[in-house]
Amino acid sequence: MLARKSIIPEEFSLPALVSRVPRKPVFRDRVNKARFIAKSGACNLAHKNIREQGRFLQDVFTTLVDLKWRFTLVIFTMTFLCSWLLFAMGWWLVAFAHGDLDPNRQPGIEQCVTYVKSFTSAFLFSIEVQVTIGFGGRMITEQCPAAITVLILQNIAGLIINAIMLGCIFMKTAQSHRRAETLIFSRQACIALRNNRLCFMIRVGDLRKSMIIGAVVRLQVVRKTITPEGEVIPIHQIDVQTESAVASNSIFLLAPLVICHVIDKDSPLYDLSAMELQCSDLEVIVILEGVVETTGITTQARTSYVTEEIQWGHRFVPIVTEEEGIYSVDYSKFGNTVKVATPRCSARELDEKPSILIQTLQKSELSHQNSLRKRNSMRRNNSMRKANSMRRNNSALAIPKVQFLAPEGALNVAVT
Repeated sequence: MLARKSIIPEEFSLPALVSRVPRKPVFRDRVNKARFIAKSGACNLAHKNIREQGRFLQDVFTTLVDLKWRFTLVIFTMTFLCSWLLFAMGWWLVAFAHGDLDPNRQPGIEQCVTYVKSFTSAFLFSIEVQVTIGFGGRMITEQCPAAITVLILQNIAGLIINAIMLGCIFMKTAQSHRRAETLIFSRQACIALRNNRLCFMIRVGDLRKSMIIGAVVRLQVVRKTITPEGEVIPIHQIDVQTESAVASNSIFLLAPLVICHVIDKDSPLYDLSAMELQCSDLEVIVILEGVVETTGITTQARTSYVTEEIQWGHRFVPIVTEEEGIYSVDYSKFGNTVKVATPRCSARELDEKPSILIQTLQKSELSHQNSLRKRNSMRRNNSMRKANSMRRNNSALAIPKVQFLAPEGALNVAVT
C-alpha cells in the first residue's frame, strides 16, 4: 500500500521551518578537568610503572624523611630491636665459645662477661651496652679479646643508628611545609580594572608574627595545548609576571597583600573574555617561597585557581585599618570581594576599542555617585528619625497641668 501524499507542501512543513530559524551560538560546556595542584598545595600526580626502584635506596635518608610517620616509627623501632638482637647473638656466641654457658664448668675460671648465662641475659647486656644504661651486674672482663672487639663494634654501630634515626625524626618535625600551614591564600581570584588595565588579582597573607624573609610570589598558567605540528602537551606551564619588580617578584609580607598580574599582550589571559574564561580549562598556580626568619629553612606554599574560582568583575575589600596608632588586620574579611564595573570583553578588545573602557569608567562613576546619594539620604533619614524620637521623648516628659475645682463662687486654680 502506498503512503498517502501530504496536502501541505514540503517547504512549509515543520522540519523545514525549524531548519530556517537562525540559531544562537551555544558555548560548549567546559569538561571538568582534574586539578594539577590542590587548594591545600598538594600535587595531584601519581607516579606509576617506575622500574628502577633501587634509586630510592641510594638516598636512604631522604627516603626515610619522605615516608609517613607510621612507617618512620616502625622503622625506628625495628632498627633498634634488630641491632640489639644482632649483638645479643654476638655476645651469646662469645660466651658459648669461651665456655661460659657450660653448667659443668669449673668455678675458678673467670667469664668473658659476668652473669651472661643465657640468650636472655645476653640480650639484656646488649641493650645496656648500646644505650649505656650500666646496671652494674654484667660487665666485660679481660679474658676475651673478642668481647672487647664486639663492644667496640656495637658502640660504633649504635652511634651511627642514633645519628641517622634522630636526624630523620628532627628533619620530619622541622619540615618546611609545616611553616606553610600559616601562609594563606584567598579562596577566590578576581579580575577587575586597576589603573585602567584588566588585572588578575589574588590575596596572600601570613598568620604568624615571624616574617618570611625574601618572599617571592610566582604565577604559572597550566593548560592543555596543541602545537602547530600536532603535538599535544597535556601540562603546558606558562610563567606569568606579577606587578612587582621585573627583576624579582620579592615582596615584604608584613600584612596581607593583593598580588596583581596585569593582563597585557604577553599574558596567556590576553585573549580571554568573561564567557571564554568560563569555558576554558586553564589553571593558575600560585607559588610563595621564602626563608623562615626563626629557623632559616626555605619554605614553600602553593595553591591553584581553576576557572570556577575566578570572579570576573570583583575586587578584594580592604582589611587593613589604623586604630589608635596601630595597623589592624581583620582576617574575617580576608577573602571577601565586592562587585565593581568591569567590561566583559577580553584585554585585547579593550586595547583595540578604548571606548569600552570610557563607558565602563562612566558607569563606575555613576554607580559611585548613586551610592553616595543613597548613603547621604540614609544618613539624613536616620538623623530625622533621631530628631523625631527626641521630640517625642521630650513631649512625654513634659509636666501636665492639673486643675483643681473649687466650690461655687470661688476661682479655679491651675497648678503646674
